[in-house]
Amino acid sequence: MGRNSTAADYTVDEIICVCISRQINDGELIAQGIATPLVAAGYILAKLTHAPNIIFASAIGNVVSRGSTPLSLSRIEEVWLKDAMRLFGFAEAACELLPTLKIKEFFRPAQVDMHGNFNNIVIGDYSSPSLRLPGCGGIADVTTYSHRVYLYVPRHSRAVFVKEVDFVSGLGYGKAHGPCYLISDLGQFDFFGGRMRLVSYHPGVSVERIERRTGFPLDISPELCETPPPTEEEVKLLRDVIDPLGIRKLECLSGPKRREKLRQILELGG
Repeated sequence: MGRNSTAADYTVDEIICVCISRQINDGELIAQGIATPLVAAGYILAKLTHAPNIIFASAIGNVVSRGSTPLSLSRIEEVWLKDAMRLFGFAEAACELLPTLKIKEFFRPAQVDMHGNFNNIVIGDYSSPSLRLPGCGGIADVTTYSHRVYLYVPRHSRAVFVKEVDFVSGLGYGKAHGPCYLISDLGQFDFFGGRMRLVSYHPGVSVERIERRTGFPLDISPELCETPPPTEEEVKLLRDVIDPLGIRKLECLSGPKRREKLRQILELGG
């Protein structure tokens, strides 16, 4: 197996993790939320390949850590607490640690508009919503000052990419610095000029398909290209070392398929 040989077999969750990994630079301090296994897997992949000196700040346990362990559900704290360097309170981390150290972080929006404003609060009217979402945690604080906001969307659809979000919990361009980058299951995007712009489409995905799944006119980079696929080494690390239980796949599934995958993981002791 060649270290940099293109993988012949990979899944959509794996290309998302790999793209997240490739956004990480060695020596950075990076933050991770609570229910974000795609991000956790991408960060650990970066540490095991090109960025061995990164430091993790995790909302799971509110810790800063250099170490990592394979992903788990029933023992999720072990991923970050095992080699914790310091414990922080949530407010201390969001309002003191993050703005001081300029941490890079990936967020998953329930809705996002063309300018990078995003929503994790409600779908529909705030006073009488059709769906109440988990909430924004520290997003409302972080996006007021951070230049290092990154987004990921495991299931690209017009329900997520909307002309106007129902509630702004994360600030985009015009209100703040806005996101730097977005990865979805269909492609990669930047926010050149304050508008979301397609910079690469994943193998087997057409630009027309991405446009159909986006609820606003999409800018296209003049350097548009196909996303470089995962390497054999990256796929092997994800499957055998980082996440042998396949927890990362939960974010790409919904309904009965998600419940079945969750049951399988727990039966395996995950």
